[in-house]
Amino acid sequence: MQLTYLGSNSWLWQWENLNILVDPWLVDDLVFGNLTWLFRGIRQEKPPQLPERIDLILLSQGLEDHAHKPTLKMLDKRIPVVGSPNAAAVAEDLGYETVTSLPHGETYILQEKIEIRALPGAPIGLDQENAYLLTALTPHQRLYYEPHGFPPEEVKDYSPVDIVINPIVNLEFPLSLPLIKGRESAIQLAQWLKPQAIIGTAAGGKIDFEGVLLSLLKAKGSAEDVRSHLQQQNLDTKIIEPQQGEPITLLEEQTEVS
Repeated sequence: MQLTYLGSNSWLWQWENLNILVDPWLVDDLVFGNLTWLFRGIRQEKPPQLPERIDLILLSQGLEDHAHKPTLKMLDKRIPVVGSPNAAAVAEDLGYETVTSLPHGETYILQEKIEIRALPGAPIGLDQENAYLLTALTPHQRLYYEPHGFPPEEVKDYSPVDIVINPIVNLEFPLSLPLIKGRESAIQLAQWLKPQAIIGTAAGGKIDFEGVLLSLLKAKGSAEDVRSHLQQQNLDTKIIEPQQGEPITLLEEQTEVS
């Protein structure tokens, strides 16, 4: 398994000889509703070049920082897309040929190699978007992903999970209202799922941010804080802070043994 962080919420997962592009933002700026004064993300450098073959685009939410329209317009519309109902609607509107809307509890099998199960994810307005549990069918390995740090109680039913991708710091509005609930959820997931590693997401990458919204948001916590809590609870889960464009290789020994 090779996981490459592309900055913000974007990932390339290479697993079971499949290339899965997750919540991609690869071109142009990141803006919500063309309101550049409110929030704007600007990449300092281009993400690394993608493989020629992308087997799936996986979208967790329908907002621009997960279903980035300029990026989705640029990518090949023949690539299959799996997403939350809101994200699937974005892909369909952009002309993708094969789009699967995956409600909570439903599964999608990717080329008879990986099962993708949708679980309840982050609350966005009146909707609850998707978390995903991916299971390689041979060998039996699992990855859990939710980019805002809102794990559902039912994920405990799938323990143990080998790898978790989840925020590890909080991003809060005034009155401690969470936009990203990383610290608490990372500790909770380590307790529930006993993963080999938790990899941070959402808050990193070589990106500059500007806009009025930034003055309202406050980051709390750190990777070291989470590590300390896990050590106190005798949990040996590794906390990994990914670097944009640098592949992380995991579960290699298990793959070779199988």
